Amino acid sequence: MNEQEILEILVDFSNALEAAAVNLKHRIAELAGVEGAAVEEEVFAVLKFEPQTGARIGDFEVAYKPNNIPEKFQHAYAILHKNNATIGSRYHGPRYTFGYWLYGAGKIYRQKLTPKKTS
Repeated sequence: MNEQEILEILVDFSNALEAAAVNLKHRIAELAGVEGAAVEEEVFAVLKFEPQTGARIGDFEVAYKPNNIPEKFQHAYAILHKNNATIGSRYHGPRYTFGYWLYGAGKIYRQKLTPKKTS
């Protein structure tokens, strides 16, 4: 095993630990009735997103793995993967500007959240 392989294993292990900690934090918050146990949006904001437009969902953005710093992309991807973030169940916190999800390998999607209407 060479140094690069060991480093990759350590990064994967660290991402798995962090994702487990995020899941635990979400579960504790859920049990305690606390809203907003999501990680800070900066985890995703450091990625380079490219604008797209879809016929069904309108404007959204995509971050491609090859166009981003590998560690930053993998960190964000692991969080979304562990939280089962899909287009129908997007990942976001109470102060997030965007909702994030995965679809296909090596891509992270985001779309601007629409503000909740207050009565």
